[in-house]
Amino acid sequence: MKTENFIGIYSRSFFENWDLPALTDYVTGRTLTYGDLATSVAKLHVFFDSVGLRPGDKVALCGRDSINWVLVYMATVTYGAVIVPVLAEFNPVDISHIVNHSEARLLFVGASIFENIDPDSLLNVRGVLCLDDMQALHEAPGSDLMRHRRLLNRRFRRLFPHGLTAGDIRYAERDNSEVVEINYTSGTTGFSKGVMLTGGNLAGNVCFGMETMLHFRSSRALAFLPLAHAYGCAFDMLTPLAVGSHVTILGKIPSPRILIKAMAEVRPNLVICVPLILEKIYKSQILPMISKGTMRWTLAVPFLDSYIYSKIRKKLVDVFGGEFEEVIVGGAPLNHEVEEFLHKIRFPFTVGYGMTECGPLISYTPWREFVPGSSGRTLPCMESKILSDDPENVPGEICVRGTNVMKGYYKNREATDAVLDAEGWLHTGDMGTRSADGTLFLRGRSKTMILSASGQNIYPEEIEAKLNNMPFVSESLVVERDGKLVALVYPDYDALDKFDVSTANLDPTMENIRRELNKLVAPYERIAKIIPVPTEFEKTPKRSIKRFLYTH
Repeated sequence: MKTENFIGIYSRSFFENWDLPALTDYVTGRTLTYGDLATSVAKLHVFFDSVGLRPGDKVALCGRDSINWVLVYMATVTYGAVIVPVLAEFNPVDISHIVNHSEARLLFVGASIFENIDPDSLLNVRGVLCLDDMQALHEAPGSDLMRHRRLLNRRFRRLFPHGLTAGDIRYAERDNSEVVEINYTSGTTGFSKGVMLTGGNLAGNVCFGMETMLHFRSSRALAFLPLAHAYGCAFDMLTPLAVGSHVTILGKIPSPRILIKAMAEVRPNLVICVPLILEKIYKSQILPMISKGTMRWTLAVPFLDSYIYSKIRKKLVDVFGGEFEEVIVGGAPLNHEVEEFLHKIRFPFTVGYGMTECGPLISYTPWREFVPGSSGRTLPCMESKILSDDPENVPGEICVRGTNVMKGYYKNREATDAVLDAEGWLHTGDMGTRSADGTLFLRGRSKTMILSASGQNIYPEEIEAKLNNMPFVSESLVVERDGKLVALVYPDYDALDKFDVSTANLDPTMENIRRELNKLVAPYERIAKIIPVPTEFEKTPKRSIKRFLYTH
């Protein structure tokens, strides 16, 4: 697979797709063509130049997904500066710390977020601009940011008196080896680290998406995952904009109701999804339907089962807009029961595997070739290996190297050396097996693996997947306490109310669930006790449970 120059991809795409729609705000209906996008990018380049931003300087970006979020990202990287996306869900202290640690010179931020940030805590920032309307919010002494902002349109007209044309596009010439993004992970093991992604890392992802036609010219995409995450950024923004797709930005929390409505209106050609969405639909809509007595009987009858499954498949396809090639699930493992059912009804989905440190993609297989239980084949531009004497059968740590692997962690040599070895292998911290053709099968995180008294490796995520399918369980965490396995469970209180299960009966209910669970797991995986917890588990912005808070 040939990897193109990252910045060159967009100068070519904006030129070739000038009159096509590029971005639409779902809420307001505002739409920018590729020509409009290129014009707005050029204006920001004029602004960057006027305030003295140099190639290689850092620009921090923090706010909800929006057209302006995309504009700032694309303008920064095509100018030759380094973009620092910061999740809007981070608390103000962490946002300030990341902006300072990255040595950002400019900060583009949502107004409501900036209200809780002390400008004096931003040590290197020369100016802060509002992501909502691009107006100046704060300037450092002597920066003249507000004056430069006021004069922007005049300066732009002087440079382009007849407006920007496709032939005027001139972007920075930077080698793919240079860092273009620092993405601070939301990791579940403590404070996040700044992942340095080069043009080559991002181009590896984008070129793979182009070559496999995940998106194509005039295709439709609905961006509802956070663009500050590597997954949403690469495949809801960078890849579509590289080929002339039309991206609609949802710009609001993707509740099932909002998402289903938006899918019906946008009718995306590809759906980039996290497991939680599919699992919620399965648990709330499909499971109750197929669990009814008459339905269970019908599904046991040959020929009738295929008819029912085809009806369910059509309903699911319609939920996602009805015109997509496939649903790509990533960001976390998909529940085995949900995956098994979706495969049974021939729903067009596949599961990929990646991490921020690979910008993010490591493995993927088109849905027609997808092997259930796997996380796809290792990408052509990547290598993978398992640290195990029998990598096809005995789990070991997954290691990868190749085009997509990061340069390292910003200003953190110790953390970099801990995961990147001398031969360029990235030690992912994930445990799994690998088939001869490079297909990966994940088992869990090496840091969460529990060693039983009899020497068996226990992957709590696998037990949790079964437990989360039980009635009255919203989410769970399996931990080791005094040498025994204990499940912490946040109950599904809506279901308890619906079936009139009182608080007094909660412990007996959980005990019944424990007994049923222990019938489904290996003897060494049996749970000694279920402990209900009163509130949801604390999570990272990408909705992963902060496991380290509950393991002691």
